[in-house]
Amino acid sequence: MAACVLDTARALACRDGKAAAHLKFISIWVIFFTSVVGISSPVLLARYFHGKPLYDKAVLLIKCFAAGVILSTSLVHVLPEAFTAISDCQVASHHPWKDFPFSGLVTMVGALLALLVDITASSHVEQSHSHADHYSPVPALTQEELMERKKSAESRCESGTSEEERVAAELVRQKQRLVSQVLEIGIIFHSVIIGVTMGMSQNQCTIRPLVAALAFHQIFEGMGLGGCIAQAGFGFATTAYMCFMFSVTTPMGIVMGMIIFSVTGYDDSSKNALIMEGLLGSFSSGILIYMALVDLIAVDFFHNKMMSSSPWLKKASYIALTLGSTAMSILALWA
Repeated sequence: MAACVLDTARALACRDGKAAAHLKFISIWVIFFTSVVGISSPVLLARYFHGKPLYDKAVLLIKCFAAGVILSTSLVHVLPEAFTAISDCQVASHHPWKDFPFSGLVTMVGALLALLVDITASSHVEQSHSHADHYSPVPALTQEELMERKKSAESRCESGTSEEERVAAELVRQKQRLVSQVLEIGIIFHSVIIGVTMGMSQNQCTIRPLVAALAFHQIFEGMGLGGCIAQAGFGFATTAYMCFMFSVTTPMGIVMGMIIFSVTGYDDSSKNALIMEGLLGSFSSGILIYMALVDLIAVDFFHNKMMSSSPWLKKASYIALTLGSTAMSILALWA
């Protein structure tokens, strides 16, 4: 109880609505700019290397760095913040929050839901390809068309590519696109929580260090998502849309938080706000943990032919993974 009184006194000493609003307006533009830089860098880098001999290796290294960033985001940033919110004295002193570890439960639910989406979407893609292969009508072909198809088949045989390999490559590409989309959903959850929490806060002592820390946070998190988008091979319109959505989510969350506070006077440190922050943070953490370990790290390190055939590439990928997780973990000192 004494800790609660001490925390309340410290918060009241730092409350300054005018100074906090000024810092929020600055943070909106700073975070938007750093988000654009972070998510567009790996996408532009991948386009620069496209068609060059090192393209596949460069994209793989970018993706491994991204996996480290996403893993650290979930385990070092999102999950501890969710546990802290639920274990706050305003929440943990009441039933049922003090009787059961709800943060861990909701994290598990998020991971299981991500698995369900992964299984359902993968099965749908495989069935659609199987249906197209077995039930597509065979058109009547002229002699010229038959000769053209024969030459095309011979050229594929000479280059060592078969129809099965092309179908398998297309399945992998669609799986990568699915991973990028689900990953962005998890990150958007996290970004909205950060933005709304900052927008509702009137504590200038909390907001001031957060502006600089979140700028770096968005750069590395954007690089993580951008690396996955780059490997998925989306078209220009989809890539631009996904980059735009990531860039504006946190600034929009800040604006939403400011509107909520101005209309309702809702305190970001109230019991209900802490419960919502803890549950949404736990849910997004579960999604990000699953995506990082299963769809990013496991796929590349255990099911990637290029990495299996090149020991130096495997070592370089592990170093990139470690660098990504380390860089994002260091930011936990400030945000």
